[in-house]
Amino acid sequence: MDQLSREHLNPSIYVGLRLSSLQAGTKEDLYLHSLKLSYQRCLLRPATSDDNSDCPTKPSMGQLALYMLALRANCEFIRGHKGDRLVSQLKWFLEDENGAIGHNHKGHPHTSYYQYGLSILALCVHQKLVRDGIVGKLLYAVEHDHQDHLSVDTVAMAGLAFICLERSSFNPDLRQRISTAIGTVQEKILKAQTPEGYFGNVYSTPLALQLLVSSPMSRVDLGTACLKARAALLVNLQDKALQNPIIISQLLPVLNHKTYVNLIFPDCQAPRGLLGAAPEDSSLIHVPEVISVTLKVSSVLPPYEQTISVLAKSSLEDILKKAQELGKFTYGTQASLSGPFLTSVMGKVPGDREFWQLLRAPDTPLLQGIAEYKPQNGETIEIRLASW
Repeated sequence: MDQLSREHLNPSIYVGLRLSSLQAGTKEDLYLHSLKLSYQRCLLRPATSDDNSDCPTKPSMGQLALYMLALRANCEFIRGHKGDRLVSQLKWFLEDENGAIGHNHKGHPHTSYYQYGLSILALCVHQKLVRDGIVGKLLYAVEHDHQDHLSVDTVAMAGLAFICLERSSFNPDLRQRISTAIGTVQEKILKAQTPEGYFGNVYSTPLALQLLVSSPMSRVDLGTACLKARAALLVNLQDKALQNPIIISQLLPVLNHKTYVNLIFPDCQAPRGLLGAAPEDSSLIHVPEVISVTLKVSSVLPPYEQTISVLAKSSLEDILKKAQELGKFTYGTQASLSGPFLTSVMGKVPGDREFWQLLRAPDTPLLQGIAEYKPQNGETIEIRLASW
């Protein structure tokens, strides 16, 4: 919450903290004030304005949806002329995605079904109606996902949107399909539980838990599955393996028996303890150790491979920076709420429905991003152009 620059402001952090049993005092007020200034300045700027100095990149519609959740977490409804314009932007985004999917459901959203579901949820908690045709596209995607192409966090977000619509008595003509889809999402998530306890993986588990604890507890094994997942996440927290702010902010509500569905009727009067400063970790005082990591890019010509020496516990992003400093390697990134992601490698930009995949040799996809993953000594990291 100390990072108040435009690129670091993250509405999800505010939502997570507001749905917890702790509060950060005046820091919370300052953070929300900074969010309002930044998002309204960037999203409500006239289209003809050439001054991008204070807003070089416009927030995505997913970020706008999270901003709307943040307002609701403070018991605010989005209203007035400025609020109406933001709601209109989110509704136009859904209409555009609806058109991309097509009436025959053969297309794909320009962004993702995750952002699609998040946008419906954000409008729902602000009591803004979304037409049946828009909701129907998300229902169809869940109903016909027989091969489990949708990720666990995507179906969880869709399910949270459906629960909000059901509890708000919106879209009555779709009530039966919505109710059935909530059960389908629940089944998909439970089916995806790993032996370690995660739903899909460690990063999709917090949102999956939010969905499960918001759903009707009709299954006997539901409580056991949730406890197993919660225990696995707590181990990760104690080992400091979870560093991603988005994931932590999705987990905080669950640890306090809350979910995004609570934003329909948030309780802003509930007593919350004051969040203290984290104690310094004395284990961080040690003699620096140097390790070697091999970086490999086979999707370009000529292929690139280089062994790089860095300090132990360096992130993959640190290694990429070092490789670029040494020459013959270049890369570009774009900031996101989940951290930076690769936009180009060796001058090559992914095409439509392509992305730069990170793998630990020989063929293990990395679940963490470049700012979080910390390679071990002797590892080979491959950056591979993949399609989805």
